[in-house]
Amino acid sequence: MRFTLYCLLTGLLAGVPSPAYAQVPVPPADTIARDTTVRENGPVVRPNYKLLRGIFAAQSGIYLGTLYGLSKSWYKNPLTKFTIQDDSHEWLQMDKMGHLYTSYQIARHTAALYKKTGISKRQMLVYGAISGVIFQTPIEILDGFSPDYGFSPGDMIANMTGSVLYLGQVALWDEVRIQPKFSFHYTSLAHVRPELLGSSWSERWLKDYNGQTYWFSASPKSFFKGSNWPAWLCFSVGYGIQNMVSAQKDVSIEMGYSPYRQYYLSLDIDLTKIKTRNKFVKTLGFLANSLKIPAPALQFSSKGVGFKPFYF
Repeated sequence: MRFTLYCLLTGLLAGVPSPAYAQVPVPPADTIARDTTVRENGPVVRPNYKLLRGIFAAQSGIYLGTLYGLSKSWYKNPLTKFTIQDDSHEWLQMDKMGHLYTSYQIARHTAALYKKTGISKRQMLVYGAISGVIFQTPIEILDGFSPDYGFSPGDMIANMTGSVLYLGQVALWDEVRIQPKFSFHYTSLAHVRPELLGSSWSERWLKDYNGQTYWFSASPKSFFKGSNWPAWLCFSVGYGIQNMVSAQKDVSIEMGYSPYRQYYLSLDIDLTKIKTRNKFVKTLGFLANSLKIPAPALQFSSKGVGFKPFYF
């Protein structure tokens, strides 16, 4: 559900118009790092408050509408009293990876959106980081009032971790060096429990955790600035699961399956590091950079070491 919300939010927010962007002067890196709107040897840089208010309004409208729609379609039973449920053991923590990834991507996209207004770097980071948590917290609260779910402390921790992962990197390095990414392939396990893992092709990429892989990609160039390694070429470490036909591992075992974790090592491309002057291509690269490109991968699990010539 959180991944669905992320797709809706980022897809819509990415389309928020910024007609005044060209009129907003952007200070150099050494100045924008400070919480100030004044250049050392230049004119005053004032945020575009009209655009800022427009983004706030668009975000609020899109989010409230999405939240209302989810509340009507996701929660089948009437909401009841607030309960807390520890689900940290479910799905071999794959759902927590989804929360972290979603929160990070919301923070990344929101910060990039606010950057267009000309606000200071500190404000941009704060707005981006808190968005990843704020956008998901009401859904966690609704879960708490739902008789089918319950409020999950583990989900909230994962949400905050995703935002901190973005905020911490930019605050520490003035750039994002480690990027969470996502990939998916269809599995035959969805046919076993279509009501849980998805009954249609569109549902399965959202619900079938067995086909999802969450990655952390980084280029050696980001850590070793003097190296000749291409800045766009990354190593990527992935995590996935297999044979989980229930949220509970023991239930999957009772059904005759042997659940296990999978770890991957692969290559990836940082699409934001590919040089181009075309603004549309830059925007497309920024949006697509949330996905891991298909590539050969080494797979490590309790079953041994395997090689995937083309894994996504």
